[in-house]
Amino acid sequence: MEQTVRVALDAMGGDYAPLEVVKGAVEAVNAHPELVVTLVGREEEIRAELAKYTYREEQISVVNATEVIGCDEAPVEAVQRKRDSSIRVAMNLVRHGDCDAFVSAGSTGAVLVGGRILVGRIPGVERTPLAPLIPTERGVSLLIDCGANVDARASQLVQFAVMGSIYMKYVVGVENPTVGIVNIGVEEEKGNALVKETYPLLKARTDINFIGSVEAREIPRGAADVIVCEAFVGNVILKLYEGLAGTLLDKIKEGLMSSARSKIGAALAKPALKKTLKGFDTSEYGGAPMLGLNGLVVKTHGNSTSVEIRNALAQCIAFQQEDIIGKIREGLGNAGPEKTAEQTGVKGDA
Repeated sequence: MEQTVRVALDAMGGDYAPLEVVKGAVEAVNAHPELVVTLVGREEEIRAELAKYTYREEQISVVNATEVIGCDEAPVEAVQRKRDSSIRVAMNLVRHGDCDAFVSAGSTGAVLVGGRILVGRIPGVERTPLAPLIPTERGVSLLIDCGANVDARASQLVQFAVMGSIYMKYVVGVENPTVGIVNIGVEEEKGNALVKETYPLLKARTDINFIGSVEAREIPRGAADVIVCEAFVGNVILKLYEGLAGTLLDKIKEGLMSSARSKIGAALAKPALKKTLKGFDTSEYGGAPMLGLNGLVVKTHGNSTSVEIRNALAQCIAFQQEDIIGKIREGLGNAGPEKTAEQTGVKGDA
């Protein structure tokens, strides 16, 4: 019998909550009998959505949370003040061991703050990066960090590389994943101060397959399985990636619909085109895991539909069953004290 994986899902997070969140949860449990989902949020609204679907009742439960943290609120203050928010209540389920993972399409800042304070870092982890899978010509690459740590140090980028390699090997199934650092050229002497300091540290590691610098234009080609950078650079790459993909898709549609002849060609090409473009749909890969925590925290896009929610929940299964947290502990070693909720100034729930 497969290991049961318990996920706390923020039912109130995102542009289309709770409608799309609940739909995604139902689709996920119907596809994965080992998955158990706890929907956290305004119970009456959640149950009204659940009533529309057929599912195994033992796989979905509801925990009431009366408050919602908005994307326009200051994250630390909101997490501290809104003790009955769906994000905080759900993360406490992970913190206390009632759930293995947390998924949300809600406020990114609140998810990052809550992850660090409530779920807590693995001892020895300096910073916890967000690491989405991005589509490439060869499959997918892990972009780490894409938004959590805009002023990272060299030692932290090295940890990102180690954690990213573990994730790609055991969750995605890439044997001996390649690691590259984002740079303005492939020569070793190029780069800013951070890259120049990090490069030799990565090169010296024997537990990762470091291949050197990667230029941004080579990322969509699949230049490396793990793309290492600090969050400012990573977020720019991610947003440009998403914006350019959307623009190209719009232009392709415009061209295919521009004349009667092109419309006929579009009809003939549609099946192959649809299959190809599906590989570049970021919703197919779930959300961005926040690596280095004592439990899995996954952040999905604010405009997530049921597809991304469903895939984010499925993502949690591989993460938990492969014991990624244990492997990260082993890979990094217990070399430092964990920062507690009290040290951060935000008290957790008893």
